[in-house]
Amino acid sequence: MRRILRFAIILLGLQLSLSQLVEIGGAGLGIIVLTLAGTFLFTVRLGRWLGVDRKLVELIAAGTSICGASAIVATNTVTRASDEDVAYAVACVTVFGSASMLLYPALEGLLQLTPHAFGLWAGASIHEIAQVVAAAFQNGPDSGNFGTIAKLSRVMLLAPMILVLGCVSVSNVGKDRRETSKRQSVPLPWFVAGFVAMMLFNSLDLIPQLEKAYLVQTTTFLLAVALAAMGLETDIRKLHAKGWKPLLVGAGSWLFISAFSLVLVVGLAP
Repeated sequence: MRRILRFAIILLGLQLSLSQLVEIGGAGLGIIVLTLAGTFLFTVRLGRWLGVDRKLVELIAAGTSICGASAIVATNTVTRASDEDVAYAVACVTVFGSASMLLYPALEGLLQLTPHAFGLWAGASIHEIAQVVAAAFQNGPDSGNFGTIAKLSRVMLLAPMILVLGCVSVSNVGKDRRETSKRQSVPLPWFVAGFVAMMLFNSLDLIPQLEKAYLVQTTTFLLAVALAAMGLETDIRKLHAKGWKPLLVGAGSWLFISAFSLVLVVGLAP
């Protein structure tokens, strides 16, 4: 499962390019970075306040702030939470991301956002890529295309986020003297380098569109296989035992990223 997952994350880099960052612009990229960082920190603080296990909170924070299930399973390579935690976090981002997919188009008429502003809002805050596409294109092709690019730019931040969490993981292990011997066993996210390398390679535009489409389908399939494998290892009774507090963390994180990104888009977007 983990080998397939890491290979899929490397291939995910082929869906991104440096030119997408240029198209988003400085203000758009700033909104995405601020939204990601603010959401992650808010979620961690909320989880700590509610007394939810740190590892589960980190997974929910990563899934909400970056790119849903892909970010959760990638983050878990350094967080090292249980499969039940992964399943719980994936369920949270699926439920609340689907809610955004339905609610955002309904709110567009009330908010009166421009097509680019609406696309940026969707791309900066909705959890999964597919959910962003479904929501943004309901406001027209301009919103859909810009929302997709904004979301993929947000996915690019998956690599630095995993590296930061890896350093935090090493620090947390070092704080516990009883686990000092495990310091060297903390996994180094080598696949992040592969992810970045594939993104840079894709920026050269050497892959024909047809072959790239096949690679995108392959990536989606491999991620689905990895998630299915986690499902086979997940005990529903353990999910139920975690109670309602992690769900509150997921809900609070969803509301924060939706509202915070909207304020930034209205205030900073050109």
